[in-house]
Amino acid sequence: MKWIKMTSLMLCTLIQLGLASNETLWNTFNGDLKAQKYSELKQITPENVRGLEVAWKMHTSDVSTGEKGVPQTVWSATPIFANNMLYIGTPFYRIFALDPETGKVIWVFNPHASLKALTQPDLKNRGVAYWQAEHRQPNKACQKRVYIGTMTGKLYAVDADTGKLCQDFANHGMLDVNQWNNHKKLWPLSLLQPPTVYKNLIIIGWAGKDWARAVDPTGTVFAVDARTGKLVWTFYSIPHDVSVKTGTANVWASMSIDPKAGILYLPVSSPSPNFWGGNRLESIPLATSVTALNIYTGKVIWSYQLVHHDLWDYDTNSAPTLVDLTIDGRVIPALVQTSKQGFLYVLNRYTGEPIYPIIEKKVPVSNAHGEKAAPTQPFVPYPLPTSGSFPGISKLADIVSFGYCSRKLKTLEYQGRFTPPSEKGTLVYPATAGGVEWGGGAVDPNSGVFVVNSSSLAQIYKLIPRKQYHLLERSGKTNEASGGYFPMTGSPYGMQLTAFLNPLGMPCWNPPYGTISAYQLNTGKLLWRKPFGQVQKWGFYMPKSWGSITIGGPVITASGLIFIGGSMDSRVRALDLKTGDVLWQHDVSAPAVAIPAIYEYKNRQYVVFVVGGNSILTPRVSDEVIAFRLPEEIEKG
Repeated sequence: MKWIKMTSLMLCTLIQLGLASNETLWNTFNGDLKAQKYSELKQITPENVRGLEVAWKMHTSDVSTGEKGVPQTVWSATPIFANNMLYIGTPFYRIFALDPETGKVIWVFNPHASLKALTQPDLKNRGVAYWQAEHRQPNKACQKRVYIGTMTGKLYAVDADTGKLCQDFANHGMLDVNQWNNHKKLWPLSLLQPPTVYKNLIIIGWAGKDWARAVDPTGTVFAVDARTGKLVWTFYSIPHDVSVKTGTANVWASMSIDPKAGILYLPVSSPSPNFWGGNRLESIPLATSVTALNIYTGKVIWSYQLVHHDLWDYDTNSAPTLVDLTIDGRVIPALVQTSKQGFLYVLNRYTGEPIYPIIEKKVPVSNAHGEKAAPTQPFVPYPLPTSGSFPGISKLADIVSFGYCSRKLKTLEYQGRFTPPSEKGTLVYPATAGGVEWGGGAVDPNSGVFVVNSSSLAQIYKLIPRKQYHLLERSGKTNEASGGYFPMTGSPYGMQLTAFLNPLGMPCWNPPYGTISAYQLNTGKLLWRKPFGQVQKWGFYMPKSWGSITIGGPVITASGLIFIGGSMDSRVRALDLKTGDVLWQHDVSAPAVAIPAIYEYKNRQYVVFVVGGNSILTPRVSDEVIAFRLPEEIEKG
């Protein structure tokens, strides 16, 4: 008994010092470097989750509705629990350090960043990154650091204990990543996604301005020293001889790492211009791919291209989830790459070889001037895609619009998946805003159960010949925010991209518009799939069977729960991992379009959501951080 009491006391002391095991922490954007979004904590269970209550909530004041000259905010930050604190980055690029038990502000770092939407339509931030020295020197500042990036391409390093700039990092605490931009005059390399931290390396990807030009900054990823900011290596996604006439194929989403193997996994996006590729007919094998690098050198180990000659902006948009699978009695090091296409690419993470068959199929040809679409594309029949074929015209939307939807469909090109954009207008399903977004999926590494939310969204891609586009520009029509016009300057076409809606704003295709699914990765079998969330329109909730477009991702706990926000209806939920049934939900002030964090502090388990909103879902935005825990009487049982 004496030994047990001493051990318990030591554990409590470790927790108080912020030195407890990684099982109690949530110290990266995806929970851990493998992007599993999984917590070993079991205090909150399917049996007691209904008792969850608000532990605390706070407001940062860093929010804008788009008025008073400040662009609207889109806040998708994952809270980081490390060093006995909760760290959160905001769309104004401030860092808040909070007490994890009360939400009380401990310190705030303000870089006084420019609040201009230089590369995005809104101000965006997905949070911060945390680093600590392996061998810390006592009484020396910046042995633990928090990093935040800005839309102008500046990366700040601050002391995790005090919030003061780390003077030994780059230029007195600020690294200007835009110095490595090969087209500085176009737009900056925006740091909206927190960098990835591994040992003493900070791995930096960036976001750009989509759909604006044919030639853009070349896709790059930078590794810098975590202490000094000195450049260690640079990865280039586009061959040098091709990069002079295209660009991007950047990594704007989060990344994952196999710590034992020292392999970095990159979700690489599509090259520019996104919807016409006549200027880039040469092979760009790393574009729209998942690519594995030696993390120490940046050299490519293998790459698997998910879309050949991408004409649909099917960016690889989330960190692949790393997990060991047991198939036919053999343990296979695997990764699961989700996609906008709705396909789940299950690959051997050491070789890039498919674990379940991926089939090259013939796809429609392009009739656009100067274009030559790839003759085949990879299809993943198994595991079943999160989005199938076009679900057909909604009778309700068609009837109330007096047949608009069915008439419009007859005017569009559509020959199934991978129908290229056209001057006539092409129906694309799933489209660039559909499938699985940047939140990716979550996995229970013990059972091999993988959970992912997905959107079913049909959009219309229309190529507009340059002369006609110039006329639209002169008339002012391309300046209309609702018009969906994008110039693709330097190509023979401009672009109009719109959702396939009737004049009342109703989707012209059949629901569900959003689902959540669970797969057994050891067999590839779909365990269950259910509509997820609810559409809010005209002040009403639509039927639950319709589901909702979702942004953000789920997390899983060892007790068998899924926690997720993400839906249009401004609710956060807990689901049963076995069935997908909703066991608990709570209304919040806006859609919680962020991956939640789960941690343990003083022997109590917390689930924390950032509630920020996203204009893609609703106009509602917020600056709320809200934490939940069980009442003490339930915890004690």
